[in-house]
Amino acid sequence: MSKTEKTPAPAPEQTVGERPFLSVRDLRVHFPTDDGLVKSVDGLNFDLEKGRTLGIVGESGSGKSVTSLSIMGLHRTGTKRGAPRISGEVWLDGEELVGAAPDRVRQLRGQKMAMVFQDPLTAMHPYYTVGAQIIEGYRAHHPGVGKKDARKRAVEMLDRVGIPQPDKRVDAYPHEFSGGMRQRAMIAMALVNDPSLLIADEPTTALDVTVQAQILDLIRDLQQEFGSAVIIITHDLGVVAELADDILVMYGGKSVERGPAATVFESPEHPYTWGLLGSMPRLDRELQDRLVPVKGTPPSLINVPSGCAFHPRCPYAELTGGRSRSELPPLAEAAPGHLAACHLPAEERHRIFAEEIAPRL
Repeated sequence: MSKTEKTPAPAPEQTVGERPFLSVRDLRVHFPTDDGLVKSVDGLNFDLEKGRTLGIVGESGSGKSVTSLSIMGLHRTGTKRGAPRISGEVWLDGEELVGAAPDRVRQLRGQKMAMVFQDPLTAMHPYYTVGAQIIEGYRAHHPGVGKKDARKRAVEMLDRVGIPQPDKRVDAYPHEFSGGMRQRAMIAMALVNDPSLLIADEPTTALDVTVQAQILDLIRDLQQEFGSAVIIITHDLGVVAELADDILVMYGGKSVERGPAATVFESPEHPYTWGLLGSMPRLDRELQDRLVPVKGTPPSLINVPSGCAFHPRCPYAELTGGRSRSELPPLAEAAPGHLAACHLPAEERHRIFAEEIAPRL
């Protein structure tokens, strides 16, 4: 599949021992419930550098949003019963976050990392003006700044994200904004402190296609302006094709495929990725057949299937000689920088893709 024109950011060179700007290692987020342990994220690894965009894709319940909230430190709920069990490492600019003190994570949140939430109407406080909420976030990290200067900064950010008459809209309440304008205001709030990492969780959900395109253009422009690292979390592969330099495909709380976006779109290696691509409409060619959905439903994260979690839905599971049912496939290199977790031999995957999958994409 071809991406819309986007010049991918070059992968930065690293010296031996140098840690990427964002490095996630063996991240596990488990939630105790009365029915059992929900393994929302179960051993996730990825890296991200400044100036690059990572698209995390997968169906609902695959662990995408839980991953983002864990990076932001928003799953910390003390020691109450039912609190999540978080392990592994999240390194941000050389600082480890999972084991960091809550106060330190709170300092970094907004200042060095920020998040655009899926539903801005619920993420914003309905009793305070949009401007007041942006000002509060700015002054929290700049305590020496007065209200007048903070308000000026809020107006500047609203103008920067394309909200008309920002000097007047700064005094409006969230419910007085349209959906697209609320999303822009959320982006302004996230970027008011110039964070180095921006996480956007389903940033175009419930927006019409014209506004979606505007929001994606805005995120791209702001990334180029600020040089931020960006994580886009979505189930919409069209969004990923528009923005991402790299793709992480999640299923059942794990990574099943990871690599450069162009490579994953043109030569996907995992049957789940094939299913996601096959269920997406294409506008650059004549429709030959009906879209083919991924059969079945995502697994319960309390009772994840043994072996490859995707095997109950995989049409090629029987070709692995039973290994898919009993052995967890490792995330192995299929090509330089391109990883996939599948028991199918590489030659067999390539044959299936060329003969059965590619003609439908």
